Amino acid sequence: MATQVTGPTRSRPVAAPRAAGKRPAGQTRHPVVALAMALPCAVLLVMLFGGWEQVASQARAVADLIGH
Repeated sequence: MATQVTGPTRSRPVAAPRAAGKRPAGQTRHPVVALAMALPCAVLLVMLFGGWEQVASQARAVADLIGH
């Protein structure tokens, strides 16, 4: 059986203050901004790994499975 620690426990360190430029927890990013951030990465991955061919072959496989 595992040993049980009794007595005072260490508390967690106090969180550092928020860095400048961080949004409060309740705010969200506009979808266009998120798209502008993700689109260059997506294009790069498609160019590097031949994503269009993969998407087409997967779509064809799914269409064959459902009988279209």
